[in-house]
Amino acid sequence: MTMDSFYLICFGVGLVLSVASVVGGFTHLHLGRLHIGHAAHAPHSTGARGHTHGLSSVNGFTVTAFLCWFGGAGYLLHRYSVFVAPLVLLLSLLSGVYGAALLWAVLFKVLLPHERVLTAEDTEMTGVLAQVSDSIRDGGGLGEILFSQTGARRCSAARSEDGRSIERGTEVVVIRYERGVAYVRRWEDLNTDPINNMLEGQ
Repeated sequence: MTMDSFYLICFGVGLVLSVASVVGGFTHLHLGRLHIGHAAHAPHSTGARGHTHGLSSVNGFTVTAFLCWFGGAGYLLHRYSVFVAPLVLLLSLLSGVYGAALLWAVLFKVLLPHERVLTAEDTEMTGVLAQVSDSIRDGGGLGEILFSQTGARRCSAARSEDGRSIERGTEVVVIRYERGVAYVRRWEDLNTDPINNMLEGQ
């Protein structure tokens, strides 16, 4: 096997694995509920300066970046430059390390420190103020609500908690959340509920 073939294989493997990681292969990145595939997971803690801990510098992202830069640079230098093979190999290795380090700096030192692991309180549905986007029919009919949570606009299947119909556009409050369905009551009904008024007056 020639050196050209070796460098091309490294570049091809790195490129294929990079595409696989983006599509959803062995490495995954979710910036809401932080999770980074098998190579690294959500940070265990965040220091005073915002540095994340528990993230290895050798992981699916940096390995594929190294292979791409190493293989691409090696092929171009070996085929089109006048450098001898050992120097081409050295420059290719430096290029791979540089590419991996650049990705590490951008991804793990710039983007991820601004993310945080969501807690159960962040996704708690009870008490959420929402708006009916698809009317809820009486007698336990299923509708849909829209609400904001963790800085994003979300939707959920919903039923009326007291069994009465609720028109589209009505503001509601989630009373409980069971099996993917939010049970809601009108906001105005809660404000006029005599039991709530009595509790507020105590």
